[in-house]
Amino acid sequence: MTQPLVELDDVRVWFPIKSGVFLDRHIGDVKAVDGVTLSIERGETLGLVGESGCGKSTLGRAILRLYEPTGGQIRFDGKDITHIGQEDMRSLRRRMQMVFQDPFASLNPRHSVGRIVGEPLRAHSLGSRGDVAKRVRELLEIVGLPPDAMGRYPHEFSGGQRQRIGVARALAVNPDFIVADEPVSALDVSIQAQILNLLESLQDDFELTYLFIAHDLAVVRHISDRIAVMYLGSIVEVSPADQLYASPLHPYTISLLSAVPIPDPVVERQRETILLQGDLPSPANPPAGCRFHTRCPYIQPTRCRDEVPALRPLDGQLVACHWAEEIRTGALRPHEREPVFDPGLPEPVAEPPPT
Repeated sequence: MTQPLVELDDVRVWFPIKSGVFLDRHIGDVKAVDGVTLSIERGETLGLVGESGCGKSTLGRAILRLYEPTGGQIRFDGKDITHIGQEDMRSLRRRMQMVFQDPFASLNPRHSVGRIVGEPLRAHSLGSRGDVAKRVRELLEIVGLPPDAMGRYPHEFSGGQRQRIGVARALAVNPDFIVADEPVSALDVSIQAQILNLLESLQDDFELTYLFIAHDLAVVRHISDRIAVMYLGSIVEVSPADQLYASPLHPYTISLLSAVPIPDPVVERQRETILLQGDLPSPANPPAGCRFHTRCPYIQPTRCRDEVPALRPLDGQLVACHWAEEIRTGALRPHEREPVFDPGLPEPVAEPPPT
């Protein structure tokens, strides 16, 4: 087997909380990413999902060293890049690029499209002025934009076209690895499909490896080979895409998938929907033991509150849950909760039986 292109070992990204008149007192940390161990194989697309604030984007930026890791180790193509200097990192950035979430904010409104797409080539001194212009025209054609787009500005394009400009900019230096940070979340559904198809075709043509960050489970299933599920800064499950949707193991994954609507009324009526109770805990003060135990519908009196579950293999998947086997076999069922009614509304009245 070949070595993974990206390897993460116990990676942590903590942001300090400062207090005092001069912000000179360190009173705590926001643990945005806390102990992530993960690998991304060459040529695959690893989907990273989780609710807002769980640390997905922070992890993607830490891999590219846009955020400095607090701890752990990041290896790219077998080389430890966790603490290498800026000069070494600069040469390595040709091999790793990013497509940002917001196509409206990630493009400089004062620069033409030709200058935006050609900027990576000029930054790395890749060709003369004529070579750069020729390469920019080729990139715009590859992503489906007309040649005259070179002289136009970002405000003249739609959201989907702007995201294509961002993809062209990421492709300019022929990278091996691209972090796509929710690249379709700000787009209409019809445009989302076009961008996803574009990313897939580019992966085949240029042998790219993707970390695809999203919160839309349907989108992730369409494009990913494997999916990692993140909760409160930690990975709770890693699985092949089809297997995750067919038989999720972690209670958080089960809850997420139970909320995805299925366009079949018969199946929709028969399946069980799990509603998570409570709010996401603060990453500045995560719960002890399993971080999901404050909202878990399968919580048990023992282990969950005190013992941190390890990310362990189970039937071809990785899961961080003490009771994954019991949940899979049905020995553990979700706890039934009393219905909660809005006090401002009258309680529902049962309909009389049919006569």
